[in-house]
Amino acid sequence: MERDLVEYIAKSLVDDPAAVTVNVIEQDRATILELRVGADDVGKVIGKHGRIAKAIRTILSASASPDGKRVSLEILD
Repeated sequence: MERDLVEYIAKSLVDDPAAVTVNVIEQDRATILELRVGADDVGKVIGKHGRIAKAIRTILSASASPDGKRVSLEILD
């Protein structure tokens, strides 16, 4: 569910939605989502002073709280 959410948000923000990929890494008590976008779109996903990235992480933490698992987002170049 979190993967689909991040993918949907990222595709809505970027100019090249085909370049958006989300890789899920499951661990014991945490899930790591690795987001990759096109080189020209990294700034759009991060936003000024990281505001968009912080907002995406806030939405992720709200959606993951019923499961009790920690979800983190990494934006890769």
